[in-house]
Amino acid sequence: MADKATSKQKKEDVLDADIKHILRDEDKLKAKVKDSSHLERFAKDLLLFMSLIKDYYKGNYRKIPYKTLSAGIVGLLYTLNPIDLIPDFIPFIGHIDDALVLAFCLKLVEKDLQKYQVWKASQSTTKTNANVKK
Repeated sequence: MADKATSKQKKEDVLDADIKHILRDEDKLKAKVKDSSHLERFAKDLLLFMSLIKDYYKGNYRKIPYKTLSAGIVGLLYTLNPIDLIPDFIPFIGHIDDALVLAFCLKLVEKDLQKYQVWKASQSTTKTNANVKK
């Protein structure tokens, strides 16, 4: 029983460290997406996933399966890493592998990302209604 708890804690620690890394390099990730024609088409979903990560990290949104969160994080970490299957500095094709990995990971998280988007919209509506009542 203790091994299971220890294993779960290790997973949470790794996830926490990965989230901190992604949040720390958010501007770098946005710039990379903006500068790459291969990655640019994922900008909207990427920004939404970054928002999800922030809300998850702050504890505002936890209705996401671990596998969904980890799949998206793996995609973002791969995209941030300049040394991968096809190095990013190679003209024209340097970001193709990043785009493929990111597309695959975003496809895996698509349904949960849509649920988050609905939740996020409901939060905006709730805040707007609260401000109107004041």
